[in-house]
Amino acid sequence: MAEPLILTSHAGGIRTLTLNRPAQLNSFNGAMHTALMAALEAAAADAEVRCVVLTGAGRAFCAGQDLADPAVAPDPDPAAEPKDLGAVVEAHYKPLVLRVRSMPVPVVAAVNGVAAGAGANLALGCDIVVAGRSASFIQAFAKIGLIPDTGGTWVLPRLAGRARALGLAMLGDKLPAAEAAQMGLIWQCVDDDQLAATAHALAGRLAAMPTRALVATRQAMDAAGGMDLAAALSAEAQLMRTLGRSHDYLEGVDAFREKRAPRFRDR
Repeated sequence: MAEPLILTSHAGGIRTLTLNRPAQLNSFNGAMHTALMAALEAAAADAEVRCVVLTGAGRAFCAGQDLADPAVAPDPDPAAEPKDLGAVVEAHYKPLVLRVRSMPVPVVAAVNGVAAGAGANLALGCDIVVAGRSASFIQAFAKIGLIPDTGGTWVLPRLAGRARALGLAMLGDKLPAAEAAQMGLIWQCVDDDQLAATAHALAGRLAAMPTRALVATRQAMDAAGGMDLAAALSAEAQLMRTLGRSHDYLEGVDAFREKRAPRFRDR
């Protein structure tokens, strides 16, 4: 029986999803897209899940698109119709990124080894990214005549600024995890043997916090990039109006007054 393409485990409100094509450096084919989307949908629908950790099996996080996948591999016959890469993006990468960015819980990426192409931008699209010291991020698209996909054109300038984003995208150089942390592209770089423990400690902290407020924070920051200050302030007011009526706000205030640990439950 074949190994599942996504390994799933659950403990303490944390759902860990592990990309599991280690022999192919966890690169994407159609089947792994389908399996990951199903795993994310299941986590989103499960009220017991309060944080998701996304990582890779073996020596890589994800090497991006598997270029041997028939959906993208060029036909050796020069007379054949070229493959429609835009259709692959629309069918798989667009819904994947939108699902990650709309998860009802925080998503932590634990980047082990290389994160290249779509794998790099999948990781960078998560809420908090922690990487092992041997990990690296590579915008490999230009080297095969393409542009950054999987949200790369959106997320890179927001995280790194235009100058660094264009340098990373046009040159396609390997960016070590420590440098990614220094430039603010990721949250933290840790020793490889501490990666899993660090990621799950962060996930544990997030799982114990008011989930609805954390997700609203993501939504507000994503939306604010397309707003002027007045519109962002109005959006903040609307979110505060909603959150102020939640159980978690009342519980947080009561716990503060009573000098005890809060027991958040909203999702």
